[in-house]
Amino acid sequence: MATMSDTQPKPYRFAFRDFIQLARPYWVSDDKKKGWALLLVILTMNLALVWVNVRLNFWNAAFYNSLQAKNFPDFKHLLFVFSGYALLYIVLAVYSQYFLQMLQIRWRRWVTEVFLKDWLVGGAHYRMSLRQGNSDNPDQRIADDIRSFVNDSLSLFFGFISSLVTLLSFLTILWTLSGAFTLLGYSIPGYMVWVAIAYAGIGSYFAHKVGKPLIKLNFNQQRYEADFRFGLARTREHNEGIALYRGEDREMEGHNSRFANVWSNWWGIMKRQKLFTWYSSFYGQLAIIFPILVAAPRYFAGQIQLGGLTQTASAFGQVQGALSWFIDAYGRIVDWRATVERLYTFVQSVEAVRHVPIADLMDGQLPAAPAPSGLLPQGPGDGSRGGAALAIELGDLRVATPDGRVLLQADGQCIQPMQHTLFVGPSGLGKSTLVRWLAGIWPYAEGTHYRLPVGRSLFLPQKPYLPIGTLRQALAYPMPAEQFDDARLQVVLTQARVSYLFASIDQTDTWMQRLSPGEQQRLAIARALLAAPDWLFLDEATSALDPPTEAAMYELLQRELPKTTLVSVAHRPGVVRFHRQILLVKAGGESEPARLMSHAPQWTETQAAGESSDWVLAGV
Repeated sequence: MATMSDTQPKPYRFAFRDFIQLARPYWVSDDKKKGWALLLVILTMNLALVWVNVRLNFWNAAFYNSLQAKNFPDFKHLLFVFSGYALLYIVLAVYSQYFLQMLQIRWRRWVTEVFLKDWLVGGAHYRMSLRQGNSDNPDQRIADDIRSFVNDSLSLFFGFISSLVTLLSFLTILWTLSGAFTLLGYSIPGYMVWVAIAYAGIGSYFAHKVGKPLIKLNFNQQRYEADFRFGLARTREHNEGIALYRGEDREMEGHNSRFANVWSNWWGIMKRQKLFTWYSSFYGQLAIIFPILVAAPRYFAGQIQLGGLTQTASAFGQVQGALSWFIDAYGRIVDWRATVERLYTFVQSVEAVRHVPIADLMDGQLPAAPAPSGLLPQGPGDGSRGGAALAIELGDLRVATPDGRVLLQADGQCIQPMQHTLFVGPSGLGKSTLVRWLAGIWPYAEGTHYRLPVGRSLFLPQKPYLPIGTLRQALAYPMPAEQFDDARLQVVLTQARVSYLFASIDQTDTWMQRLSPGEQQRLAIARALLAAPDWLFLDEATSALDPPTEAAMYELLQRELPKTTLVSVAHRPGVVRFHRQILLVKAGGESEPARLMSHAPQWTETQAAGESSDWVLAGV
């Protein structure tokens, strides 16, 4: 599927179709009763506002007629009537806005929860990141685009309904007031109505012609702004690495390059918006005097009074304004259209990784292997503690890259419960990818004779993930922090040799930046002690530790988690004695996948000329 960067805005009929698919779920959801109730209340208030405007139109005629006749009693009475209409108008305007904002936040909350669930649950966010042509900037789509989608949709809907009701209400008034006009011997009844339709129709046509380029410009501006913001966030996230590399110049170059897109596209918007503002301002100013000019001949001919002239001009303005709704709302329609497109593309990407066979995602080269169940934090599944544990059988499994290139071929190996297993071999042959598949997050694999891990699993990567929040939350992640008391947390921190962190247990910080890599890995070990999974996968999870500390962490895991099976990827020899089975990943021939082989746990250290030391299996 194409990304937002290489697609063009869809025609309006498709944008409206996509809008229906995005909007419909909320209006049939469990929150539909409150949503529909608010919608009807706001709609009723908007109709009441139109009714007030109709009454003010008739008041306008009577008021100016009283001025022309110098009738002071009528003048005073009409001022009193106006105060009543004005008060009613103010109350309706205030509460219609209040209830509109209430509906906006309810709808936005519901849609945001759905999008977050679809994006996060089941690893869809990870699969989307693996796909070539994945949806760009999901954070912007969930945070900004949903807000714009809800607010603009409601604003445009109520604006259109209000304009439609205004048009129908004032059309009859204007028809009655305008009378007939004779042109070339033909009598044209309600001529002011036809003039208003022609004026608004011609104006809308040219507004679209002038403003059409804004559709693509605004469409691209959202993406460029998001790309620039994402780059800044990445710099903030990896500021230590940038500082160590002295990479500030390269970062500046990248940020300037991304902002250049923002800059150049914004200039395009400015130029086109300036032209559109010239046109819309001229159109709006002309609309003030135009109805007076058209109705003036009847006034000077004595056919209508001053009040009739102002009432006719007011009714003309209401009809022309309702017919010109498209011009007034053009900018919001452009933004709304781009937002719908971005959200719908996001939904399609999520649906693709959830429901489309992996074979389709990989151009038909490999079918999908089902993801294992029972991953943390879902809780125990079949074969978890207290049940019969089953072995992992790799069978004829083939693990591939997202583009379909087979990385690794298994050859009937299996991992029995409590048979701690170590994957070794040169880098880049698929060891970590295989472990990710075992952990249930890597979708690109096939096989006919395999059994995935059964029970609760926990995966510890080389760089642990620590969420922003309190250290208590980071330690317990992904389990609720309230599940563990302070005594238990202090024990596991002490066992993982980071007892000093307990003093900051309720402190909020960006812990991935605050803690060193070694501290982060030891905190992850403490997290594994809390989770006590059936299967613990460690992908270079102790690589930042010195050998004695690394050995101490493995001893700790085996002592404190006697019913947990360890499956490790490592390159250092110190961990071999903690595993009962060694599975070697050996490079295949040219264009051939690597092969998984069983091997005896014997190690030697070799030094290749000009290369750093590496630990490899003896005899291989």
